[in-house]
Amino acid sequence: MHRPPAATLSEISELTRCSVVFLPADPARTGRVAFWRSDGSGLPSAPGTVEELAVVTDGATAHTVRALLLPVRDALPVLTRARASAEADPAAAFWGAAALVALQLAARGLLLPGLSATDHDAWRAGPLTAGDQERMRELAASMPPAAHAVPLDAAERPLRLPAPEKLLRAFLDAVADGLPRTPAAETAAAGPAYAGAEPRRLPEQRAWAADVAAGHDAGVRISLRVELSVEAGPAFRVVLQMHSVSDPSLVADAAEVWAGTSPTSPAFGPRARMHALLALRRAARAWPPLAPLLSAAVPDAIEPADEEVTELLGEAARALAATGVQVHWPKELARELTARAVVGPPGESESPQDPENPRKTRSGMPSFLSPDALLAFNWRFALGGRQLSREELDQLAEATRPVVRLRDQWVLIDPEEARRARETQDRKVTAIDALSAALTGRTELHGRQVDVQASGWLAGLRERIADPEGPGHGEVPQPAALAATLRDYQLRGLNWLHHMTSLGLGGCLADDMGLGKTITLITLHLHRQTNERTAGPTLVVCPTSLMGNWQREIEKFAPGTAVRRFHGASRGLNALADGEFVLTTYGTMRRDAARLTRTEPWGMVVIDEAQHVKNPYSATARQLRTIDAHARVALTGTPVENNLSELWAILDWTTPGLLGRLGTFRRHYAQSVEGGNDPAAAERLSTLVRPFLLRRRKSDPGIAPELPPKTETDHAVSLTAEQAGLYEAVVRETLAEIAAADGFARRGLVVKLLTALKQICNHPAQYMKEERPRIAGRSGKLELLDELLDTILAEDASVLVFTQYVQMARLLEKHLAARGTSTQFLHGGTPVPEREAMVQRFQDGEVPVFLLSLKAAGTGLNLTKAAHVVHYDRWWNPAVEAQATDRAYRIGQTQPVQVHRLIAEGTIEDRIAGMLARKKELADAVLGNGESALTELTDAELADLVELRGGTR
Repeated sequence: MHRPPAATLSEISELTRCSVVFLPADPARTGRVAFWRSDGSGLPSAPGTVEELAVVTDGATAHTVRALLLPVRDALPVLTRARASAEADPAAAFWGAAALVALQLAARGLLLPGLSATDHDAWRAGPLTAGDQERMRELAASMPPAAHAVPLDAAERPLRLPAPEKLLRAFLDAVADGLPRTPAAETAAAGPAYAGAEPRRLPEQRAWAADVAAGHDAGVRISLRVELSVEAGPAFRVVLQMHSVSDPSLVADAAEVWAGTSPTSPAFGPRARMHALLALRRAARAWPPLAPLLSAAVPDAIEPADEEVTELLGEAARALAATGVQVHWPKELARELTARAVVGPPGESESPQDPENPRKTRSGMPSFLSPDALLAFNWRFALGGRQLSREELDQLAEATRPVVRLRDQWVLIDPEEARRARETQDRKVTAIDALSAALTGRTELHGRQVDVQASGWLAGLRERIADPEGPGHGEVPQPAALAATLRDYQLRGLNWLHHMTSLGLGGCLADDMGLGKTITLITLHLHRQTNERTAGPTLVVCPTSLMGNWQREIEKFAPGTAVRRFHGASRGLNALADGEFVLTTYGTMRRDAARLTRTEPWGMVVIDEAQHVKNPYSATARQLRTIDAHARVALTGTPVENNLSELWAILDWTTPGLLGRLGTFRRHYAQSVEGGNDPAAAERLSTLVRPFLLRRRKSDPGIAPELPPKTETDHAVSLTAEQAGLYEAVVRETLAEIAAADGFARRGLVVKLLTALKQICNHPAQYMKEERPRIAGRSGKLELLDELLDTILAEDASVLVFTQYVQMARLLEKHLAARGTSTQFLHGGTPVPEREAMVQRFQDGEVPVFLLSLKAAGTGLNLTKAAHVVHYDRWWNPAVEAQATDRAYRIGQTQPVQVHRLIAEGTIEDRIAGMLARKKELADAVLGNGESALTELTDAELADLVELRGGTR
């Protein structure tokens, strides 16, 4: 679709307050939208033409006003904005609602090619269902007078205005006509007809256009009525019916219309026969048995063969539906074969048994979760609401005709479908597939979702794990070897982890940062050592920055427990003890997975900051799957950062197969949930995932009542004159480059622009990469940081300062040193021993200002000495920013925490901050990808986002 010039988007936005009318198509093809100020004030300068327009303003007289005229495709962004604006003119809001309807029709693929009155190529919206037509009529009835206030003829008296319904339909067609005409359309269509921006006159295509229209949005539609006669054995007859497009309630047999014997025949119009034959010709191409009707004197009916009736039950019906032809079957015929399933252990009763005591394998894993343990689906099929016995299903599957006498009733069924159903009765599934089906109550059969009921101990297991923290899990006593007292919620987390891992199921503990996931896991390790079946060494895979923290926590809370680091050149696994902890990094695990795999089986494998395996196709994720263990546990504060596929990757490692294949998961769950168009899909996914993921937040009642309050403040700062000049110059120059680029080149330029603007907002010296910069007096953010630090240090408090740029942190380090402020800087290149020393110095109060790279220090560190957290620049993923704040706001913090976010006023930072503040859930979904999501903005949207609006001094 054509985009308006980016530089004028803010002016176009003012048009939402204008009165709006739609001017139908000119003789060639396209229509235009007119905007004018009812108060006589001037129009915004925007692309388009300004003309004088006769407008009915008092119900009787046409007054001339100056109006801005835009092509429909250029007006769509304005109209869709007007629909959502509380300040929009009622006429603009109406045409905005009409634009939304038009776009929804196009999104459903309802576009038909044809010719305008002057034989020019034109797309239109259609074919419209009866529901679509009713919706259009209701919308037209709500059209305010000002929305069609341009008279048909300004000189005619009395003045006449366009009929709302006819005008609305013309607008829907005008929108439809502009959408397929993209810059690449001519290449894709191998020619300009129906693709080029300019209209093409095609008088030779008039007959073809009439053929397309017939039965779709002109004349009549046809349908097929199937009749069954059983007097001399079952025989079928397919009768041709006709329906009026303009009046869906008008229906008659084609034979009656041909003979003129139906009372409704005249209502179909003089061209009804021709339109019916055109629609019939198209239907015959979809289902050839209809072809004889084309040459019949009266196209009344056919008598199909058995195999043709079978076709009508499946592929032929779908092909006919695509051409707008519906097939109507006798109501008394039962033909809907439905299915539901009971899944459970073979040969076991359907009464629930104790899931804690199923049969065990030699490895100690419950037999129902062994890879070779198969469970049976006991399928129950029904026809017309009556359950079928195995013998009746056999009878249907072995039938040679599509109609069968069953229980004194004729039933209509595709024998092939019945044969597939019979074969399904002996289907076996893995235990994890059965558990997944039992939890959601659904499974897939031949591409369709069917209901599932669990039986035996599987039903009991489902009930026991459906509520992760509910009663009935049994109480695990705190191990005597633990040198701490667990909080209540940590003890519940321990019980849940024990319950899941003892069953051979994995789990993801997704508590907020700082709630003590590490100590909970250490306690689980100690508890498992008391049971011979689950004893064994525990492997912890974590980021490099967390190895020291893990070792200190183990030594503190589990004194006497052996712990080693499998890291560095001298790493080894010799003389590994059963109850030992082995700590390694994701990088080392990836490079040395073969050695870790030879330790079989590990008692437990734990991955900390599990979002590191969110890409299931990465080498890290693939190597991790090769390491066998009795139990797998994932720890993370952010199980979903950007999309649900990350959740799939984590849970498919902890409990392989639970969520099915990634493609199936995305089709059944992720696309629907992320799109927000299927609440039921979100509920099904929650039901399936809830038992395997325990999520607690600091804000949950009773979780961390001892945490002090946290205050978050956004500080708006003005740009200096130097920053404003740089900002505007970069916006102007880069937008011009972006407008001339496309594809990957355009995306690269957008990322370059966003990065440059954020660096300018930070400090001009960072953007210009000055070797010996003058730092003071050039950045509004830096001046505010100085003021904040003066206050914080005067109170003898400590502060964390996060930035995503190492270069900016270096500038801050140099500037603060010149001011005599003691600092230290942790970044991705800081060695592990030095990181640990830095943390200790800060916690001991030796260094009051800790500069941190957000990417390197946003997780895992315990920095509760800090009473203040400063985000010098924004990371456009709220989850990542919150994790960084949680370095200070975590269990062990005893003082109130103040979070300061520095935002350059009037800039892109200000716009993004507004999005996050207004609608955080949307921000999580849309901005979770950071800058990559913004590369898909149109030129106009991008210009609106980055435009500098005040905020300078």
